[in-house]
Amino acid sequence: MKYGLNIRPDGALDFLSLGALVHRLDPGIIPFRKASHCDIHVSGGEFNVSANLSDCFRLKTGIASAMVNYPIGDLIAERVRAMGVKPFFKQFKHDGVRGPNMATVFSDRGHGVRAPVVFYNRSNEAAGQLKPGDFNWQEIFGSGVRWFHSGGIFAALSETTGELIVEAMKAAKAAGAITSFDLNYRQKLWDIWGGQDKAVDVLARIVQHVDVLVGNEEDLQKGLGIEGQDVEAKSKLDPSAFFAVIKQATKKFPNVKVVATTLREVHSTNRHSWSAVAWIDGQTFQAPTCELDVVDRVGGGDGYAAGFIYGLLSGVTEQEAVNLGWAHGALLTTFIGDTTMATLEQVKNLSKGGSARIQR
Repeated sequence: MKYGLNIRPDGALDFLSLGALVHRLDPGIIPFRKASHCDIHVSGGEFNVSANLSDCFRLKTGIASAMVNYPIGDLIAERVRAMGVKPFFKQFKHDGVRGPNMATVFSDRGHGVRAPVVFYNRSNEAAGQLKPGDFNWQEIFGSGVRWFHSGGIFAALSETTGELIVEAMKAAKAAGAITSFDLNYRQKLWDIWGGQDKAVDVLARIVQHVDVLVGNEEDLQKGLGIEGQDVEAKSKLDPSAFFAVIKQATKKFPNVKVVATTLREVHSTNRHSWSAVAWIDGQTFQAPTCELDVVDRVGGGDGYAAGFIYGLLSGVTEQEAVNLGWAHGALLTTFIGDTTMATLEQVKNLSKGGSARIQR
């Protein structure tokens, strides 16, 4: 056993995630109120980790999600295949007018002193209709899955999605998989059907089955109902606020052996200071700090999670795992879109202190 985790050495899948697939409309630096065209990026907090682990880190990954049989669904399914992720889809029929739909995220990139603006259309979202019993977990996990992952955005979509995560977590644990969960606390989503009290109840029932938790001090406090110091009181690069709530979090959930998060100080939309930190089986580790020239910040946290999980699955030292996540998250901000375009060689080079000198 390493990191306090009993990671199985093999399986048909190295990593499986459960969550909503979405498409993000991106007009670049032009705000939507003046946009005339946009790029389309396929995304989803859970899918992003699967896609990154497959495309960059060359692991065998899958995604369990909802899929709708209309052109947007076809577009999303093609991108899932292109990233090398094995799909496990609950199929929904589109009625040609109202849906159900694959959710849309609208997100410009901002620039300089102008922050990015993000809003959604998750009306009649197919993923929000997913419920316990929609997936044959015994069959999915029967061939061997080393690691299972889900997240708080999916849990917040409806009264049934959190119950589905609990069902999947129980099946994953029974099958010997490591389980992880990204808290990703989003107040707007929870407010639609219950608010923070409901979030604390649902997330607690999920996290009691979790080995590895991803989330910052604000996620831990608001999502798990843990008291701590004011999350705005210190520099975003100071991990003390994060470490201050770890003791309480792991006391409440002693099953959690690893907690990890990114640290980001935003100087302007395109200039960030970037670091990362993890608490692993009672010890703390922090990545270096670097200055980012950001092209597109969306997905950086999922990039960190993917690199960090790759490190743990590969059996590297704790510090190396944190550095791999930090390096991959940093690189991901240099690409447009929510998923990786980095190579494993680039990630390893940066994680060991590599520079941006031209490669000839």
